[in-house]
Amino acid sequence: MTLRAERLSGMEMIDISVPLREGMVTYPGDPVVRMERAASIAGGDVVNLTRMDFGLHSGTHVDAPAHFIDGASGVDEIPLEALVGPCEVVEAPDLSPDSVALAPEGAERVLFKTPNSELWARDDFAEDFARLNGEAAALLVDRGVRLVGVDYLSVGDEAAHHALLEARVVPVEGLDLRGVEPGSYELVCLPLRVVGADGAPARAILRRD
Repeated sequence: MTLRAERLSGMEMIDISVPLREGMVTYPGDPVVRMERAASIAGGDVVNLTRMDFGLHSGTHVDAPAHFIDGASGVDEIPLEALVGPCEVVEAPDLSPDSVALAPEGAERVLFKTPNSELWARDDFAEDFARLNGEAAALLVDRGVRLVGVDYLSVGDEAAHHALLEARVVPVEGLDLRGVEPGSYELVCLPLRVVGADGAPARAILRRD
């Protein structure tokens, strides 16, 4: 899996999404990704058609409040303005409160690049990944952050999820930030519009001149 970067009309675009594929690492207990051909031209059909079975928190994805708060809003109700706009990529050794404080004051969208990024080279789940605790998540809420992205399959522990989701902060999990330099970008992160869902896979890109 390699970082995909392109240029369009002088603008650099970096794909920071993890490709969905069979055999990819998933969070323990989540459904694994399965794909099969439902129709094939080689088999005499008019088209190739693929059936896919996977959990909505596979690969790069967005968490909705309903993920941890029963009866809360689904991913289809997340405001677009939270998902698109200026963001800061912050390189940090971990996701402790001290490291989270490295994010610039006033940043509404923050993506944390940690040693987690190197874990994407593995096909097995890494238990010792960096994650937010409740204190670190509360610090981001107090700073007015609207979206926080992390470079592995969970933004943090249960307390962190509750702190973020109850404050309507959007967690983006499963980003691939290998090769992305820290700094200012524009983020475009659009989850599938699955009605009432607790989350959804997303295509996330960074753009800058």
